[in-house]
Amino acid sequence: MGNAVKPQFSLDLSDQTALVTGTTSGLGRRFAQILAACGAKVALAGRRTERLNELANEIRESGGTVLPVMLDMTNRDAIRGSVQQIESELGLISILVNSAGIPDAQWAIKIDDDLMDRVFDTNLIGPYVLSCEVARRLIAAKKPGRMVNISSMAAFNTGPQSAASLYSTTKAGIARMTEALAVEWARYHINVNCIAPGAFASEMLDGMLERIGDISRTFPRKRIAQPEQMDSTLLYLVSPSSECVTGTTIKIDDGQGSR
Repeated sequence: MGNAVKPQFSLDLSDQTALVTGTTSGLGRRFAQILAACGAKVALAGRRTERLNELANEIRESGGTVLPVMLDMTNRDAIRGSVQQIESELGLISILVNSAGIPDAQWAIKIDDDLMDRVFDTNLIGPYVLSCEVARRLIAAKKPGRMVNISSMAAFNTGPQSAASLYSTTKAGIARMTEALAVEWARYHINVNCIAPGAFASEMLDGMLERIGDISRTFPRKRIAQPEQMDSTLLYLVSPSSECVTGTTIKIDDGQGSR
């Protein structure tokens, strides 16, 4: 058995430092928990201090190493400063999960400038600035890295009652950003990939369901997907198994919509 073939896969992230944005609720919270459970040192970024500290304490009690960081994704200087803070306390960021996002929840002709700026900055410009800052430091250190951007099936499909034209636009931008940065940074061994979730249980989805009612009855499987059903995809994209995978968007929607 000495020559037995072994799969190139490991869940051991004990030598990695991860930054996850949008960790105060929904998918980002779950992403942070699962990366910490696999041994990564995890920086939790978000806007709500109480929830950040709550999650940080939970991870510490489970034996994880964690750093909560208050971060406004609309503030470019704060984004760059947070990367420096995390590197100083946890080490060079080798895994970045861009999970922060906010909805527009408004018809396009009613969106004011303030909402437009906040949605674009939080969902697209902030993740772009953060990705560039993390990549700049990886390149300077001549180290590889993994980035996972969270888009949405709304980037590919939108309905007449969704009231999410701006959200859909920014999430389509995230998918294209993934492709462009993957090409630019391939020579540095920085893999940039994307997950496009369908309807997964989250605070954001709860808000949508309050507006338009239960959408699961129209789905083939009559259910809302759960964040833990995305664990394997996230771990694949940060594991050795995906070494040659970059610039790819993986759609995860439980068969909820058309193609």
